[in-house]
Amino acid sequence: MTTLFAQFQIGPDWYVLRASLIARVLPLVSIKFIPGAPAGVAGVLLYGSTPVPVVDLSWLALGRPATRLMSTRIILVTPFEQEQGGRLLGMIAEKMTNTIELDEGSFIPSGVRAQGAAYVGPLITVGDKLVQRVDVQSLLPPAVFEALCTDLEVGG
Repeated sequence: MTTLFAQFQIGPDWYVLRASLIARVLPLVSIKFIPGAPAGVAGVLLYGSTPVPVVDLSWLALGRPATRLMSTRIILVTPFEQEQGGRLLGMIAEKMTNTIELDEGSFIPSGVRAQGAAYVGPLITVGDKLVQRVDVQSLLPPAVFEALCTDLEVGG
């Protein structure tokens, strides 16, 4: 059974994300930096009138911010569907220009347990390159997930 995936890069490597998790793909817009936010959290953007936390996939995986390219995008996903009523999360991804249909049954385990990167899942060969699936629900370390899921109180 084939599933539609969005394809992007983190550094030199290719990754895919199930398209069904994507609410919207935005250009790299201005993001409000939040002092004291956990590493990997780029800040917050306003989507309509809703604040959306944004993580930088390159920062999480490589320890450096994503390269600002014409193809660098912010992917709005809904990883917190059950826990947070569909709350959005933004993810900055490089070279996010393509969707691809892949057979779910063709993904294979990498054989390597990635400590600190539980979000990287099984692999599939696409053409001459290995592509790895990203599990959005495992993307964030527990401390970051908790920080982003904390309800903000508005003082008056």
